[in-house]
Amino acid sequence: MARRPRRTIGSLDTRSGAILRAVIDEYVTSATPVSSGALVSGYQLGVSSATVRNILSDLEAMGLLSHPHTSAGRVPTDAGYRYYVQALSDGWTLPPVEQRMIRHMFGQVEFASEHWFRLAASTLAANTKTAGLATNAKPRAARVRRLDVVSVQDRLALLVVVFREGTMKQTLLNLPGQAEQEQLNRIGSLLNVLSVDRTADEIEAALADLPRGDEASEDGDLICRIGDALVRTMREFDAAIIDDLFSDGLLNVMAAPEFDRSEKVRQVFAALENRAYLGSLVQNVARAGGIQIFIGHENRPTEMQDVSLVLAPYGRAGRAVGVVGVLGPTRMPYAQAIASVGFVSNLMTELVEHLYA
Repeated sequence: MARRPRRTIGSLDTRSGAILRAVIDEYVTSATPVSSGALVSGYQLGVSSATVRNILSDLEAMGLLSHPHTSAGRVPTDAGYRYYVQALSDGWTLPPVEQRMIRHMFGQVEFASEHWFRLAASTLAANTKTAGLATNAKPRAARVRRLDVVSVQDRLALLVVVFREGTMKQTLLNLPGQAEQEQLNRIGSLLNVLSVDRTADEIEAALADLPRGDEASEDGDLICRIGDALVRTMREFDAAIIDDLFSDGLLNVMAAPEFDRSEKVRQVFAALENRAYLGSLVQNVARAGGIQIFIGHENRPTEMQDVSLVLAPYGRAGRAVGVVGVLGPTRMPYAQAIASVGFVSNLMTELVEHLYA
C-alpha cells in the first residue's frame, strides 16, 4: 500500500486545525495526553473516531503533536503550540468585565508610578495563573522626580532617588562629619530644586556652578558631595540595559505538573536574572513591537526550554520603554495570556504617556 504524501503545516485544513485546537485546549486543561476518544466525547467535531485518529496521525507526522511511549494519547509539540498561536488565534481579547477590573486596580495607583510594575506583574499572574513579569520603563537618560536624604548613623546617610518613570534607587553615603536630620532635610530640599526633572548631565552642569571647598558653606559643601553621588547613581542607572525585573506568581508555575521539582523552577528564574540575556530579550521585544511569544526550544538558554514567554513592550519609543508579560509551562493558556498581556501593555503605555503629557 502506497504511503500518503506528508502534508505541510502550511496546508493544514479547517478540520485538522479544529482538532489541533481541541488537543491543545484539552491538554492545557488536563495536563495528560489526549486520546481520540476524549476529543470525540468532549468536543463537537462532527467527525467519526476513525477520522479523528487519522487526523491525529497526520498532525503527528507534521511534527505538531507527539506520542508519548507510555500513553495512547498525544501531546502538543513546540511547533504545535506555535501553529496554534499564529494560525488559530482569532483576535483573543479580554472580556469587558476583566478590562474594567484591571483598569480600576491601576486607577488606584495612577499617580504612584513606582507601584505600576509590581501591580502589572501581580495582575498578570492572577489573570493567567502563570508567573507575571514586568520591567520598569527605562529612559535613555533618567530624570529625577524627587529625592530624600535620610540619616542612618552619625556619618552615614541614605540618598533615595525616585525617577520620573517610577524607579527608585538608594545609595549609602559616607559623610565627612556628623549631620543632623534637620540639616539633611534642608540639603535635600535644595537638591530637589536643583535636580527635579533634570538628567545627570544637566544636574552635573548645575553643580559645577556651586562654590566648593574653602569657598563653600557647610551646607554648600555637603550639597556638592551628595549631588556628586546623585550624578553617579544616575549614570549607573542610565548605563544599564535593564534595571529591575518584577515577578509574581512563582507558586503558579511550581504547581504545574511539569515543574514538580522546585530546583527546575529556580533554574528558570536564575536564567531570567541574567542581565545580559534579559537585556537582549527586552531590547528584541521593544524593537519588534507588539506581543512576542517564545515557546519552549525557541528560548535560547537551555534552562528556559520547558517554558513559554508571552511578552509585550509598553511606554514611549525613544523616551522610556519597558516590558510586561507572563512565564509558564509550554502548556499555558495562550488565549488568556496573550489577551491579558496585550491589555496590560496598552494600559501601561497610557500611564507612561500621561507622565509625559
